[in-house]
Amino acid sequence: MRSLATSLALVLVGMGVFEVTMQPSGEERIGALILFGMMALGIAVAAMVLPAVAKRLPSLKVTVVILGGTSLLILVLALAIAGRQMFISAHDLSLLWVLMGFGVVASLAFGLTVSGPLTEDLARISTTSSAIAHGDLGARTGVHRLDEAGRLAHDVDVMAGALEEAERRRVVEEQARNDLFAAVGHDLRTPLASMRAAIEALQDGLAEQPDRYLESMEADVDALSRLVDDIFLMARLETGDIVLRPEHIDLTEIADEAIEVFRPIAMARGVQLRLDAGSRVEASAAPEAVARVLRNLLDNAIRHSPTGGEVVIAVANGRRAHCSVHDQGPGFSTEFVGEAFGRFTRDDSSRFRGTGGAGLGLAIARSYVEVLDGDIWAEPGPGGTVSFWLPMSEHD
Repeated sequence: MRSLATSLALVLVGMGVFEVTMQPSGEERIGALILFGMMALGIAVAAMVLPAVAKRLPSLKVTVVILGGTSLLILVLALAIAGRQMFISAHDLSLLWVLMGFGVVASLAFGLTVSGPLTEDLARISTTSSAIAHGDLGARTGVHRLDEAGRLAHDVDVMAGALEEAERRRVVEEQARNDLFAAVGHDLRTPLASMRAAIEALQDGLAEQPDRYLESMEADVDALSRLVDDIFLMARLETGDIVLRPEHIDLTEIADEAIEVFRPIAMARGVQLRLDAGSRVEASAAPEAVARVLRNLLDNAIRHSPTGGEVVIAVANGRRAHCSVHDQGPGFSTEFVGEAFGRFTRDDSSRFRGTGGAGLGLAIARSYVEVLDGDIWAEPGPGGTVSFWLPMSEHD
């Protein structure tokens, strides 16, 4: 229906132009109307038939050539009819047919040549899409055009890049999940094996000092409880389940309180604790979160300090509230610094499981600091150094 309406509109426009430019007689007007009507009818029929035929053709190049050839054929027929009506001589009409035949051949050759690059680019897009569908996420079209085919190629390349990045994240997350299960299994296995051995010794009556076995079991239970608590806390931090409300705090005071809490543990290990603070350092943060960060860093530093060593907490004012915890142990290797805050990670060259801890302390510290809009980092040894900063208090 749309084709017929378009054809009728073409006839009316053609007649209007013919009327204005030629000022025809009645006979010429009828002839022109017949000519325009035949052309419009041919266009309408072609518009209705060719789209259905084009869908069945295996090649876009063939479709382009057929469409171009059909358009030119309609024009040739119109010129032939017009030549007959204008009483062109047989010689001149033969020459016109030759010229029109040459034009048809040239048009077909031109259509084949011009459609070649387009069909090649579409084939590359199709090949790339098929490769992506079969798992080759690194495939790209390499097509650069400004038309619809170019935009399609760009979209395919963008889609492939997004899928490749998603696959990379999936592999990383799967590896992290496997590492998590392996680390949890390892950290659970050691205290459970120790408890099983103690229970069997008590059951068999082989424990000469039952109280020591009970104390060992209590220590193992405490270690398991801390591990479970840390895993639960880590999960809540990563899912955003913990909401922290920043307030005006004195970072120096919180650091001093952390030292007093850990001083008995440090003394039992022969480690000295010292606070290096020239003045009050005020920050905007949640005090319970900052206290947990400092406790984790202190616990980590004390466990890895040599007997007779010293652990120093240094706090200072600046553009931000700055704090660092330094121990005299072997410290972090250069290769491990970027991984120090991962879950269940340890530096094999300096931090061993035998020193205690489940490898979640620094990960929890990082999560808390990031939630507080701060930053935390480790520095390579010798000596273990972990520093962080927090936003300054609005009262400053």
